Amino acid sequence: MPKREFIEKMFDDIAPSYDKLDHILSVGIDKNWRRKAAKMICQSKPSKVLDIACGTGDSLVALAKSGIKDLTGIDISKKMLGVAEKKLKRKHIDVRIFHEDCASMSFEDETFDAVTTFFGMRNFEDKLQCLAEIRRVLKPGGTLAVIELSEPRNKAVKSVYRLYFHHFTPWVGGKVSGNKNAYRYLPGSVAHFPQPTEFMGILRNAGFTNIKHKPLSFGICRIFICKK
Repeated sequence: MPKREFIEKMFDDIAPSYDKLDHILSVGIDKNWRRKAAKMICQSKPSKVLDIACGTGDSLVALAKSGIKDLTGIDISKKMLGVAEKKLKRKHIDVRIFHEDCASMSFEDETFDAVTTFFGMRNFEDKLQCLAEIRRVLKPGGTLAVIELSEPRNKAVKSVYRLYFHHFTPWVGGKVSGNKNAYRYLPGSVAHFPQPTEFMGILRNAGFTNIKHKPLSFGICRIFICKK
């Protein structure tokens, strides 16, 4: 099936167990990555922020806790959004969330001061189309922050990472979620994501400027920040 439909179905299938597995498999460090990214995004003091591929809402929680008041989230998985709605309500966080594809968004031009996507860019079928849409809905001078998993460059760290991510992750993910294929897809999608220099070139070709890149946890996670 087309990648968009495959991704939507996959995340619908694993939505009930997603949060539990996410925190187990990352040993909880994913929360720290989100906090650091939210703090970096807030340096430009955006008042209106769109979070793309918001999933179960952990990124929205991190952004809200960093002080951002006007938040909107979108995702293609209705079941992930259902989990997010319950979580945000439980935490008394007021966020608008919509079932939308970032390749064709319903928002007007120049709506947001910042756009974020936490661990979602590698799943986008047409990255250039999505980046064009992101640029369209950003205000002039607005900030785009892309947070993604990546393979570390250090050889020792990389060997441990590959053993854990390519073998342990699918086994545990399959046992808990009942969908081993989804957790085989995860390491594959990270391995096929463009290297930092290449991705910065993609951002540049999409019309973004002032592109900066920061590795976290030996390069297992990377933050890309740029301007419209």
